[in-house]
Amino acid sequence: AAPAPLALRPAHAAAGTMVDIAVQMAAILGGACACLGLLSLTLTRSGAGSWLPTAHASKRAFEEFCLAYTAVWIFLFGGIVVTQAYEWFDERHYMVVCVGLSLPFLLQPLVWPGASREAGVPLLQRYSFRANVWIAIFSFIGNYWYTHYFYNVLKASYLFPSWRLNDVPLALYFATHFYFCTYFTFSNLLLRKVETRYRAGPARTIFFWAVVVVFSYFTAFMETLTISSFPYYTFQDRNMAYALGSMYYGLYFIVAFPVFKRIDEGVERHALFRVVFDALGSGMFVLILLDVVRLWLGERLAIDGKLWYLYR
Repeated sequence: AAPAPLALRPAHAAAGTMVDIAVQMAAILGGACACLGLLSLTLTRSGAGSWLPTAHASKRAFEEFCLAYTAVWIFLFGGIVVTQAYEWFDERHYMVVCVGLSLPFLLQPLVWPGASREAGVPLLQRYSFRANVWIAIFSFIGNYWYTHYFYNVLKASYLFPSWRLNDVPLALYFATHFYFCTYFTFSNLLLRKVETRYRAGPARTIFFWAVVVVFSYFTAFMETLTISSFPYYTFQDRNMAYALGSMYYGLYFIVAFPVFKRIDEGVERHALFRVVFDALGSGMFVLILLDVVRLWLGERLAIDGKLWYLYR
């Protein structure tokens, strides 16, 4: 028989599982960071490097806006999880919270372009608008398609009341947006620092992609860890979900982090058409990778359910 979800196990068993997971993940991340440290010894510095972009003031201002608002949504969302306010939520409350927290990112290019220094720039040419479009497309693909790989490969389940689109809680389409705006901002900062601090060459290229892989895994693991106390997102085997699931989820970011960073990173500005198809191409690439892993593990893919319904 499959093991009970962590939320349904005895407290001592759950605590023991979490300790084992923490030790295992600390070992994996520690080993990965040690490898990065060794690789850094092969690099030649070309300067102090820059966390924030220098070519376009609008991109810099939007990343600063994302960093500032990230502190706000983490405080509000974290408060809901810590206080367990979700215990009295129904489908409407989940929508209000997730849509509400995503709106500052989604509406900023439309109603407050000054925050990204784009008040006089046409809407379709604003970096903040194009960045939101890229993330909205990629996060929609992730929810609509990739979630079913978690259902089938990791045996994940969402058990909270929700309106569902393709058997995925609609609120999560919006929650993913504000999560991803934060993730992609931090990945931009990190990858930019690598590219501006070290001299170009094969060693930097290897180090760059090693950083992409490690940060992708770290991002995936930390999201899984931080929502572990939410009892309505369950797995048959939470240990596998942390170890294998973080690697599986990390495939999203291994593809997406470097592609998203390219938008307006140099002198050239990326047209909206290019941004849209970069996001669609990234989504297709991730889908292929997820399916290859599924086939390698010998798991069956079954996508059932309805286009739209209310789950309670």
